[in-house]
Amino acid sequence: MAPSSRTLGTLVRRLLELLDGEVEATYRASALTWRPRYTPILRALMQSGPASIKAVAVRIGVSHSAVSQTVSQMSKDGLVTLEPGKDGRERIIALTDKAERMIPALERQWAATNAAADQLDAELTAPLTGILTEAIVALEHRSFGERIACEGQITSPSK
Repeated sequence: MAPSSRTLGTLVRRLLELLDGEVEATYRASALTWRPRYTPILRALMQSGPASIKAVAVRIGVSHSAVSQTVSQMSKDGLVTLEPGKDGRERIIALTDKAERMIPALERQWAATNAAADQLDAELTAPLTGILTEAIVALEHRSFGERIACEGQITSPSK
């Protein structure tokens, strides 16, 4: 595909493929049953201890639905348990012994991943982590839908 035909969405998906695919492959090579999307949830639980899905979603900055789906998969993999909270609608996530035992190996993987990310940032004209952070802040301030609506004189999906 010629670079001129790549749209923003295509580029972002390709970047995620190149990053997450390789990270997941390093987990497999280390005999870890782990997915990159589990990491923010594990880190949140490592910091806070058992917490509600809502609290974890707020802490890591993703939707309740995304956390719920990931936690469901983590539960199937035997990494977390789900218990009812004080409110009947609330579910509390806790790490299992299996997940706790994986933490030292995962921390080694994370250190290597962070070092690789630093190397990548050093090769770019602007650090990718900085650009991504700036983009997220800008889009939280003014959504992409609003920007599209402004340019195309169409209705924004967030209105």
